[in-house]
Amino acid sequence: MYVVTGATGNVGGALVRTLAGAGLPVTAVARRIAGADVPEGVRAVAADLAEPAGLGPAFEGAAALFLLVAGEDPYGVLGAAKTAGIRRVVLLSSQGAGTRPQAYAHPARFEKALWESGLDGTVLRSGGMDTNALAWAGSIRARREAAAPFGDTGLPFVDPEDVAAVAAAALREGAHAGATYTLTGPAPTTPRERAAAIGAALGEPVRFTEQTREEAYAVMAAFMPPPVVEGTLAVLGEPTEEERRVGPDVERVLGRAPGTFAAWARRNAAAFR
Repeated sequence: MYVVTGATGNVGGALVRTLAGAGLPVTAVARRIAGADVPEGVRAVAADLAEPAGLGPAFEGAAALFLLVAGEDPYGVLGAAKTAGIRRVVLLSSQGAGTRPQAYAHPARFEKALWESGLDGTVLRSGGMDTNALAWAGSIRARREAAAPFGDTGLPFVDPEDVAAVAAAALREGAHAGATYTLTGPAPTTPRERAAAIGAALGEPVRFTEQTREEAYAVMAAFMPPPVVEGTLAVLGEPTEEERRVGPDVERVLGRAPGTFAAWARRNAAAFR
């Protein structure tokens, strides 16, 4: 049995579909989930990673776990996993845990707990994801407009489908135990270029408006803690050389190049119509 936490999210949902499509037994876990939210044959369990004591039913009968950075007690979550008999854990962390560990202390704590747990662990450090562009869905649908700070700063955003594919390989294959993979797309793209790619997928131009740092902070602070906002804006506006670099790990694990943002935009154009 494979347990996927965050099963209704961008990566978790793709991972559930990938594992179930391969005929593997899957338990899909999220705070709010029902059988209608998952493919046929997948077991859906509502549970909260912020409450490790209640995770036993979700982890029951599993051998491998896909774990999000969620809640404040990684040791409790991993302890519940060990008690349930899980021996392999794939943790979805953040590239910032390596490049900016002070700003990204939360995922760094989860990584540390995994390495100290004695379980067979694999860490996936994702860069920014193509699905971040879904924040523009409302304004693009209404006005064919996208706004973001640092319009001409490029980062190699990654397709969540590729993250899920790497996670599936790490869950199924013991050769990935002990590895830390940094997952990026095939080339840096700027916010301005991503807006243009969505316009191309729609067949209509999308106007890009560059926000000031202060404007972006006000928007992000409405749903993110201040330290995370500061760290995110630092990455977006002043990325390190490592954060700009295209990594080899997606291709190394999957044997193919990662997908482009343009391909993601074409596949998800309906979200912006």
